[in-house]
Amino acid sequence: MARPLPTHARVVIVGGGIVGCSVAYHLTKLGWSDVVLVEQGQLSGGTTWHAAGLVAQLRATHSQTMLAKYTKDLYETLEAETGQATGYRQTGSISLARTAAREEELKRQAAMAAAFDVEVSRISLDEAKSRVPLLRIDDLVAAYWMPGDGTTNPTDTTQALAKGARAGGTMIAENVRVSQVTAKDGAATGVITDQGEIKAEFVVLCCGMWTRDLARPLGVVVPLHAAEHMYIVTRPMDGIVRGQPVLRDMDGTIYIKEEVGGLLIGGFEPHAKPWGGVATGGIPDKFEFQLFNEDWDQFDGFMQSGLHRIPALKDAEIRQLLVGPESFTPDNRYILGQAPALDRLFVAAGFNSIGIQSAGGAGKALAEWIVEGAPTMDLADIDIARFQPFEVNGKYLYDRTTETVGLLYDMHWPFRQPATARGVRRSPLHDRLAAAGACFGVVAGWERPNWFAPGGVAAQYEYAWGRQNWFEHAASEHRATRKAVCVFDQCCFAKFLLQGRDAQAVLQNICAADVAVAPGRVVYTQWLNPRGGIEADLTVTRLAEDAYMIVTSAASATRDFAWLTRHIGGRAAIATDVTSGSAMFGLMGPRSRDLLATLGPMDVSDAAFPFGTSREVEIGYALVRAQRLTYVGELGYELYVPTEFAAHLYDALSEAGAQFGLRPAGYHAMDSLRIEKGYRHWGHDITAMDTPLEAGLGFAVGWNKNADFIGRAAIEAQRGKPMPKRLVAFKLEEPEPLMYHDEPVYRDGKRVGAITSAAYGHTLGAAIGLGYIHDPGGVTKELLASSRFEIDVAGERIPATASLRPFYDPDGSRTKG
Repeated sequence: MARPLPTHARVVIVGGGIVGCSVAYHLTKLGWSDVVLVEQGQLSGGTTWHAAGLVAQLRATHSQTMLAKYTKDLYETLEAETGQATGYRQTGSISLARTAAREEELKRQAAMAAAFDVEVSRISLDEAKSRVPLLRIDDLVAAYWMPGDGTTNPTDTTQALAKGARAGGTMIAENVRVSQVTAKDGAATGVITDQGEIKAEFVVLCCGMWTRDLARPLGVVVPLHAAEHMYIVTRPMDGIVRGQPVLRDMDGTIYIKEEVGGLLIGGFEPHAKPWGGVATGGIPDKFEFQLFNEDWDQFDGFMQSGLHRIPALKDAEIRQLLVGPESFTPDNRYILGQAPALDRLFVAAGFNSIGIQSAGGAGKALAEWIVEGAPTMDLADIDIARFQPFEVNGKYLYDRTTETVGLLYDMHWPFRQPATARGVRRSPLHDRLAAAGACFGVVAGWERPNWFAPGGVAAQYEYAWGRQNWFEHAASEHRATRKAVCVFDQCCFAKFLLQGRDAQAVLQNICAADVAVAPGRVVYTQWLNPRGGIEADLTVTRLAEDAYMIVTSAASATRDFAWLTRHIGGRAAIATDVTSGSAMFGLMGPRSRDLLATLGPMDVSDAAFPFGTSREVEIGYALVRAQRLTYVGELGYELYVPTEFAAHLYDALSEAGAQFGLRPAGYHAMDSLRIEKGYRHWGHDITAMDTPLEAGLGFAVGWNKNADFIGRAAIEAQRGKPMPKRLVAFKLEEPEPLMYHDEPVYRDGKRVGAITSAAYGHTLGAAIGLGYIHDPGGVTKELLASSRFEIDVAGERIPATASLRPFYDPDGSRTKG
């Protein structure tokens, strides 16, 4: 007889797939036994049971790779620990390249893998065929071997995790449906089920494709949408080697694994079939262990690729075409973390067909986050707080999902932009920028000009691993900013107002810098966690005694606003997101002051308008807040105006700027300009795992301010001591190679770090990168000067110069003069 549900638990987990069982398992490993997991049907009955069971280690980012590596290690020992068979086998995998471009991608992945401690090596095509005898190789150019990859049985592995969780005290209740998550005073308080209410200190949603609808009434954004995913399974075939490596023929959009002496062949098609949302009226009740009707027309592309790669498939007997749902997110990265809109509600969902290979690590990371009160590693790239409120829109998700499925195996070009669900958020100047030749990219739904095409050139990307078609056009914008003046549309930047009697006290508590400044001053600062890690990188402007403006990046908007509001506490202050009501332009370059001086009755001399000043000025018929700041390493100003005045301000700038050579510039130029100056980018160069001292930002800390701030004790403990980890600027000594990120850094032949972000430095004539390097004795300028550095770019080690100071204008004379 089933045990009755408790009325209270420390943690309630909703969803009994492999991820939910992993969270429960890892909570018990951390000593939390008062855990209840409820599943509306039976364990693994949603998506888990029909997954292909691939277990790969290398993912697109360091954190995702670390979680996948842990998953593999866990699965290797889980059966021995629990006594429950998992079916795990370390088969290795082989990634194939049909083209030189694909091989370039695999070369770069192999270099990145070295930085992540994942073994990847190029093997001959004959060796690939010796491992997979039925493999056709005559049209291939390369093969890469990953010996640590494997396969597992998803249902059995879920049962093993569940058994381990039960042994640690977790109660698992099947056939219990949750209709509502309850909340009070901004925090989750439990769940209501068809068998009664359970009060809880923490609620964790691991409901797969059901998660979006369960979270939405709470104002919690979980953007995911199911799509049909399909594969065939053949009966045993002659020539198949039991336990042979998994094949990934991404140019053919397919993967192939051995299955009981036959083959399992599936893939990710360029135009997928979303399911369960606006097109089908939602997910049916009691959808458990169910599949869809076979769709041989949709599968035909995979079938043709399979016949091409394994010609013997033409004589195979197909046992089944399996078609079931998988959840996908708008950016193809899964969702993990505490909901920014509701404390003590955690989410792990939207795994984009990599749930099996991510479940172990994701469960561990989320359990640690719950127990420790903060992530124990950098999870920003998969943090639920990266999403914007509009991204739960059903049509947006449906349209984007048609594309995101195929992007898993399509070429992962640098700077690739999504083609679907575009035009969601537009600057007030969008049409003017388009008329000027803007080629738009998208960040947080915002259409942003990445580069401008001159007359006669199409404003569209032509992707490549080398210099893409926009390279020289962005270089021209870069040089114009260095020599004259450019205007950047920065309307997408997030703007918050913090107002009230205690506004200063709130910000003094969360800002590392001293923001107890006079009205009209701008402060560059970081927000730190108790470990001293950087949670946000932004500017704070004091508008009045009781009012501040906070400006941060578009991608960080949700996360940073949540951090701000969570730390107000009971103090007399209120935060408002005013992004949509405030347009922003960057007027940057050595002639920006001359241009600004012609626009109204204002003294913009250095004495009257020094660096870090904010004031209201008149431009045309508008009242504009001008702030002397820069993110490009030149004299510059940020201009803020209510959105309805944006077009007028832009027109006034354009008309007056003609005589100074004013031109619009895009975000590719901004990136190359900032990397030359060594300006950090949050999420790449600085994260919640990096302190200001490690990142070279000690100058931005208010060491002498008369207020405590979050993280102060942690960074005070680092101060004055050798730094075994520091962010370093690198300049390649050859002018042609391009860096992007995650390239391994070698010091005297030993790997010591990796590039965090990079761009081509058009002023300096070579690729420039930032990256952390490690040395137990401390990373100093003397160590850099006495060392020989190389950076692995697509398998070739390129000599590089290293510096703790920016390569461009290291003294800052151009920005502050």
